[in-house]
Amino acid sequence: MHVPVLLQEVLEMLDPRPGDFMIDGTVDGGGHAAAVLDAIGSKGRFLGLDLDEAMLVDCKTRIAPREGVTLLVGNYADLPEILARERMGKANGLLLDLGFSSEQIEHSGRGFSFSEASRNEPLLMTYDDSRVPVRDILKTISEKDLADVLFNLGGERGSRRIARAITLRRHKQGGIMTSGDLAETVRDALPRSYEHGRIDPATRTFQALRIMANGELENLQKVLDSLDDILVPGGRVAIISFHSLEDRIVKQAFRGKVKESKLELLVKKPIVATRKEIAENPRSRSAKLRGGKLL
Repeated sequence: MHVPVLLQEVLEMLDPRPGDFMIDGTVDGGGHAAAVLDAIGSKGRFLGLDLDEAMLVDCKTRIAPREGVTLLVGNYADLPEILARERMGKANGLLLDLGFSSEQIEHSGRGFSFSEASRNEPLLMTYDDSRVPVRDILKTISEKDLADVLFNLGGERGSRRIARAITLRRHKQGGIMTSGDLAETVRDALPRSYEHGRIDPATRTFQALRIMANGELENLQKVLDSLDDILVPGGRVAIISFHSLEDRIVKQAFRGKVKESKLELLVKKPIVATRKEIAENPRSRSAKLRGGKLL
């Protein structure tokens, strides 16, 4: 079962109250949502979005259907348009958990995982079918551009070697069509002593390609630019990031809005998981929670 990260800290930051309208833009399996629903009560309204329809189905099994709860397949970057279409008005709170659940990784059938059990999955790495799958991107992207993606989005120091190996394989062996093809190519391109065995050599490449294929950083910037169209004055936003680039975007966007007197920071430094939570839920290790209140 998906365990929500920094749950109590999120609730304290969002401060959901009876009758509030709350949005979870990355509702996933509904871990945070269930707690938020308890707080807003039967008179509150709740909108849960997720790009992955399978995650919404899972969420519905954990959240009892009731009046005032709306679950939709959608991109949080499109929230202003979604709110207008659904005639829901602005919200009191917005939560974005930018993490990736183990259920999405291991059971998606879309090639997100480099595990042996997922090696035959098609290399899509997209949350839905509206984006170009990674297997197609790798057929046309230049070696230089690929190396830049791996370095900039994944922090992969072996980016040039990996990009070269992928380029050679797509010409000699008919392309990279499955997650296993990609993982094997990356591992073969890097030395056996890679990161002293701390992580799988394919980790950063898979991360970078997923971020690129789904436009994750662009989506985050778009929603941050649209907070005035999503939240009422006094509305709160809480964002959990797991990647340094995501955290930097949130930090800089919040700072900019503070300078414009549009936002009050709820915490000066990001909140991180306690040792106890990390021991119980290793996924929380790299989580950073930032929050703000619209002025």
